Amino acid sequence: MSPCPTKQQTEENKYLGIYLDRKRTWHKHIPAKRKQLDLRLRKMYWIIGLKSQLSPVNRLLVYKAILKPIWAYGVKLWGSASKSNLEIMERFQSNVPRIITNAPWYVLNAVINQELQVPSVRQEVRNYRVTYRERLNDHPNSLAKSLLQRRNYNRRLKRYYPTDLATRF
Repeated sequence: MSPCPTKQQTEENKYLGIYLDRKRTWHKHIPAKRKQLDLRLRKMYWIIGLKSQLSPVNRLLVYKAILKPIWAYGVKLWGSASKSNLEIMERFQSNVPRIITNAPWYVLNAVINQELQVPSVRQEVRNYRVTYRERLNDHPNSLAKSLLQRRNYNRRLKRYYPTDLATRF
């Protein structure tokens, strides 16, 4: 009988469309999502871009129906990423409303987002966190409710865990 070959352990794996790495840094997942979003935006530019015949309201609907679910998928996990990784998604989030409205460079992103009522990535993370916590509070399983209890980890690095989202934002 031949011995069982040793399995190589990888630093990250893709599972259900989310890159999971050992240290939960999301350094692979967030740039991959940004690249996917850029490609999709490039394909859809004819419908939401400068020369589109659609009204800004309909362009915004197209964004919310097609582009937003791409980056919002798994936000309950990767929402605990570092500020620099969240800024990658935030830049995309602020760029698309500017394209939709064809706003000039001197108009602030905050003004555009407020006018279109498009929340920032951090606000979306907060919204998902709140609804997730409410669902866990109302869950009949006591083990699900125990997920809300805060655990004290002895951490050498200042990494955030998904359970930290309750106190982070």
